Amino acid sequence: MRHLFTPIFALIVVIFMHQQSWASDITSQNQPDVAAIQQVLKNYIEGTSYSNRPQIAKAFHPAADLLLDKEGQAFNKVPVTDYLGMFNSAYQGKFNGRVGEILQIDVSGNLATAKVEILIPSQQARFIDVFLLKQIDNQWQIITKAATKQASSQNGVRVLFILSSAHFHGNSKIPAGASFPEIVNAYHSFKQAGYTVEFVSPEGGAVPLAYIDTSKPLFKEHLYDSDLMFALGHTKKATQLQAKDYRAVHYVGGSSAMYGVADNAEISKLVMDIYEEHNGIISAVCHGTAGIVHLKTKDGKYLVDGKRISGSPEDYEIKSADYFKQFPFLIKQTVLDRNGTFHFGKRDEAYIEVDGRIVTGQNHQSSALVAEAIIKQLQAEQASVK
Repeated sequence: MRHLFTPIFALIVVIFMHQQSWASDITSQNQPDVAAIQQVLKNYIEGTSYSNRPQIAKAFHPAADLLLDKEGQAFNKVPVTDYLGMFNSAYQGKFNGRVGEILQIDVSGNLATAKVEILIPSQQARFIDVFLLKQIDNQWQIITKAATKQASSQNGVRVLFILSSAHFHGNSKIPAGASFPEIVNAYHSFKQAGYTVEFVSPEGGAVPLAYIDTSKPLFKEHLYDSDLMFALGHTKKATQLQAKDYRAVHYVGGSSAMYGVADNAEISKLVMDIYEEHNGIISAVCHGTAGIVHLKTKDGKYLVDGKRISGSPEDYEIKSADYFKQFPFLIKQTVLDRNGTFHFGKRDEAYIEVDGRIVTGQNHQSSALVAEAIIKQLQAEQASVK
């Protein structure tokens, strides 16, 4: 990532850093409620995906009503007891093909609204469930639900984006953040191809963002995408996730990627379980490559040993700058020290390396290409099992 940018662009970055800090403070005020509501929605998602009536019932108030579609009617009002009956208890514990994801939660006192995406890939269907929840006797419960159905080519396969929680370079007060262009370019590619994207960070919650330029239509579109921004404001911790749910991971760059990710044991374990136990893909772009240099396989070898790797080389850093003096290690040199080979192109041109199930890119211009290389592998894998 280049650190030579115009004063106006730098101002945009700094202003957004302060906005994110403020947003993080606001988010933290509602965090206990959001976490409790997430658990309620998780009960709904998992319960309906595995025909588990008791788990579904935990999500709803006993007097809740569901407003379901019915041909010839504006909606069909169904009590929760009837809704539970739609799930055959004989199949409890068996996955029925429903893939759920929380898209939004908005808390207002003891009321909240939430939006959940439910995919049924076998039917090429996508449902958007909208919930009204209320806190009753200190317990959040769904009191009503409505849904809309859409045709969809989404496949329910999940890709995990890994972001840093660091707001500053090391122990300095020099702002740092995840590269918004790198997030957007890859996110857009995956979503267009039908994949679900989730976000994890060392601390969870809101992450700082950088390098936002709303003069570019794609960036502006995604900055005002409320589903994406909710996800970036509520990233998950690795301990909340299961390796079996993901087919690929993607370490996002931006200068913050140098801090707190590579040495996070929980993220590292999750990533290597995805890679080794579930035949997943590991990818990184720009400074995001810092996240993979310490990873080790079960036999004790470094992941990058013998691999062709790309990322942000120290050759293009401003070595006299204060930010650079905070770097805990150098990406290219560390890869070389660990018997990998490091490859990169011209400063502002896209460049990627694909070495089996390890895909890496040099800069934000490479983000979409890295995503496309991953998609190509995933599609080939899906085709081979049909």
